[in-house]
Order: sequence, then C-alpha cells, then structure tokens
Amino acid sequence: MSTAAPPTDSAPLAEPWSAAGFEARLRAVGEERYHDRHPFNLRMHSGDLSREELRRWIVNRFHYQRAIPVKDALITAKLHTSALRRTWLRRIQDHDGLREGEGGIERWLRLGEAAGVDRGTLLGAATVLPGVRLAVDGYVNFCRLRPALEAVAASLTELSAPDLMRTRIDAFERHYRWIDPEGLAYFRTRVSQGRRDSREALDLVLDWARTRQEQERAVAALRFKCDVLWSLLDAVDRAGEEV
Repeated sequence: MSTAAPPTDSAPLAEPWSAAGFEARLRAVGEERYHDRHPFNLRMHSGDLSREELRRWIVNRFHYQRAIPVKDALITAKLHTSALRRTWLRRIQDHDGLREGEGGIERWLRLGEAAGVDRGTLLGAATVLPGVRLAVDGYVNFCRLRPALEAVAASLTELSAPDLMRTRIDAFERHYRWIDPEGLAYFRTRVSQGRRDSREALDLVLDWARTRQEQERAVAALRFKCDVLWSLLDAVDRAGEEV
C-alpha cells in the first residue's frame, strides 16, 4: 500500500505566477463564472421577464445591496494603514451616502419605487427568499472570517460589473419602459464606480499575493464570490418555477 501523500493542486514550493499570469487567471474567473451568464440575467436582458419576476429580483437583490457596506466595514477593519482604510471607507460612503437620501442603497430603493415596489417591502425584507439570505450571509461571513487578501479578492467581481451595468441599462430602456428611467440611476452610477473600485482592488491583490499559495487563495475567493451571485439568482429563478 502506498504511503505517499495525496496529490494537491499545486506543490508546496510551486513558483508564483507572473503578475500578468496571475491577473489573467483572476480575469478568467469572471469571464467563465460571472452571473451575467446566468439564465435569469439572460432572460432579463432579452426582455423576457414579467413584471412580477423583475420585482422579485429587485426585492431579493436589495438584500445583497444592503449588505455591501456591512462587508466593506468588515474589510476596512482588516486594513493596517490609514491610507488603505480611507480608500475602502469610500465604498461604504458610496452605498450609504454621506447624508440621508444619498448613496447606492437609496438609489436601489428608488429603482424599486420606479418598478412599483414600495420602500416598506424592500426595507422589511419579509419576502426575501431563504436561498438569498443564505448566499448573502455566506458572503458577509467570508469577509468577516477570511484574511484581507481573500476578502478583497472576492470583491473582484467588479471587474465584470461595468459591462453588465451597461447591458442592463440598455435592456431596461428598451424592454421595460414601464419603469421610470430615473430609477436606473443605480446602474448608471455603478459603471464608473465599478471601474474605479475594481482597479484599486486588483492592484492590492496583485501586490499582496506574493506566493503561489496566496495567489491560488485569491483566485478561489473570487470563484466563491461568483458562486454567491450565481446562487442568489438560482433562488430567484426557482421561486418563479415554484409559483
């Protein structure tokens, strides 16, 4: 009987990937696993969702949106310099706003209102699906428990977000004209914010991940985040099938 250790994905002393090779692997995760390829998103962008389906998505996605500043606060607490904390703190401000009535969460509430969903329904969260709660809790806990490198790497789904936002704006303007165009402000704002945030996070991950093991953990963290977003849409899509 062999006593050799089982094979692993990479040898303990494997050479780190080059910066270009590491970045290419990170980008490949989004190209292969980002939720823009999910059947629900494909139907959304083709104009095939009913009003009920679109409203269900808005309600359940809001449960994720309101968790973004929470996970960013957890990441901020892991950063060890004032400069890094100031940079990441801006993400919380982007979503919570600097004052009442501003920020990404407020813009999502206005999207809901434009689609016929009142604020009480969104803020109350009584109709949020169990699968969505589980996915969002899993992501928040990941950012709470994992090192800064992995928590920041998980945010790199933002590399793919600007293109998705542009596709979504076009789809809503063409197919869902019953939604007030002013309700699309969240998507428009995230095009530039996502480009900026993803560049900052990518620079940090490329700098921090010096060993092959660290690089592989960063790639795995990004895969996990893609799974979170995919699982969220699975729950929303299957709820429609059950109805």
